[in-house]
Amino acid sequence: MRNPFELKERPGEEAPKEVYGHRPYLLAFAASWASAMYGYDSAFIGGTMSLPSFQAAYGLTNVSKQARAALSSNIVSTFQGGAFFGCAIGFFLAERWGRKISMLISAVVFMVGAGLQLAGNLGCLYAGRALTGLGVGASAMILPIYVSECSPALIRGRLVGVFEIMLQVALVFGFWVNYGVNQNIPGDTDEQWHIPVAVQFVPAGLLLISLAPMPESPRWYASKGRMAEAAKSLSWIRHLPEDHPYVLRELSVIETAITHEVEATAHGGRRTYGQMARELTQKGIRNRLVIAFAMVLLQNLTGINAVNYYSPSIFQSIGYTGTSTGLLATGIFGIIKMFATIVYAAILVDRFGRRPLLIFGGIFAGLAMFYLGVYSKVSNSFVSTPPRDAGANTAVAMVYIYAFFYGCSWNGIPWLFTSEVLPTRIRTLGMTVTICFQWLTQFMVVYSLPYMILGISYGTFLFFGACTVVAIVFAWLFVPETKGVQLEDMDLLFGPDVSVFAKQAHANYTRAVGARAVVRDEKIGAVVEEAEV
Repeated sequence: MRNPFELKERPGEEAPKEVYGHRPYLLAFAASWASAMYGYDSAFIGGTMSLPSFQAAYGLTNVSKQARAALSSNIVSTFQGGAFFGCAIGFFLAERWGRKISMLISAVVFMVGAGLQLAGNLGCLYAGRALTGLGVGASAMILPIYVSECSPALIRGRLVGVFEIMLQVALVFGFWVNYGVNQNIPGDTDEQWHIPVAVQFVPAGLLLISLAPMPESPRWYASKGRMAEAAKSLSWIRHLPEDHPYVLRELSVIETAITHEVEATAHGGRRTYGQMARELTQKGIRNRLVIAFAMVLLQNLTGINAVNYYSPSIFQSIGYTGTSTGLLATGIFGIIKMFATIVYAAILVDRFGRRPLLIFGGIFAGLAMFYLGVYSKVSNSFVSTPPRDAGANTAVAMVYIYAFFYGCSWNGIPWLFTSEVLPTRIRTLGMTVTICFQWLTQFMVVYSLPYMILGISYGTFLFFGACTVVAIVFAWLFVPETKGVQLEDMDLLFGPDVSVFAKQAHANYTRAVGARAVVRDEKIGAVVEEAEV
């Protein structure tokens, strides 16, 4: 029986076994504590706001539903606002100081924000949420770029998938920490809500400790003309000597691609931000950006962040009342989503590709949302508590089915796609504008959800289900397959204009990559032969 973890290289592109050793996994794991910061912060706040001690501390015990919805929206969405600006600031940090240093700075800012949230003052809470958002916004944008630029093409999806695995593990911790303090610490003490807030220091501290010894991205070094440092970095990551033919070949490919990008620009490679912004609108680039924008928009409109941030309210809306019951159901949701993400990253994404997962995962996630909408309407669960019958149990099962299939598809692929399709020269800027848009749409969803539940009730689920249908159609028509494609070969896949039908685009890539390989080998063959001698 074939090993599901085994991946096959293309003929002529075989790499030494050292390339697929522990070092790229170690680097991805060390960097992905940044996504753990994001994941924990996404998970803990919704449950913490439902704790009796938190509601007492912030005067939510005896207020109207409308007032509680308004305060909840402000507390949660302040984080998204900070993340939006953090993402923009992260671009300048990553371009000027590199990927690694930028993530370390982000961790420090995040820890300052976490400290402010412990003050017990509403103003400090808002300020702390904004600062943690700044830290997460910058680091979450840079992390996929850093890992993608350091990864061998064959396992790039798997390594960038560590981002999602760590995020989901942190989500689970966020859900269960709230459940644990609610069960074991009295609700009349501030310690009950202080603990889940203080746990934010853990992933940020581990990011500082684990990422510090890691090398900088070799492609970032190369984009700055620092080829000696790029060679040293690539040599460590590939676990091969700097003069090894494989390292020299890959380094030459990177340098050739960057040189080609520079020569193709209107100003002969002068690196101004205005010129980089104009490059995003060029043919062959703007199509990638439009697809990335659409993917992150649809990722949020399928409803996942609504469930992440307001899961206790979601379970209450289908009849599961009580703080402990809601937190328990939310914790199980997190475990299932974590398991799905591990399956996605370890087995599915590099074996079956990106596009099939988006389509099939979206189908089952959409069906689950439609069931929740129909059940909520029939049972009238938004107005009164329905009985715990087969319909209610199926509704809970549908939340978990949604978690599994979303976790295998739309959860991580938009981040991976955006980090891998853009040229090295403008990858950071393209990722920045895309993820800023992602945070903006996430802000819209999480800010609107309490009002959607109050206003259209069961229509909330139907809305997310309809958006999932749109996402499936979009993936079928417009998303090409990028599995196994070298970062420097993405221009062959997309061409001057992306094909409406992704299969045709993939066929164009398959035909073109051979021709490019011949030309490239002629250019770098002399370098490799000299090294071998």
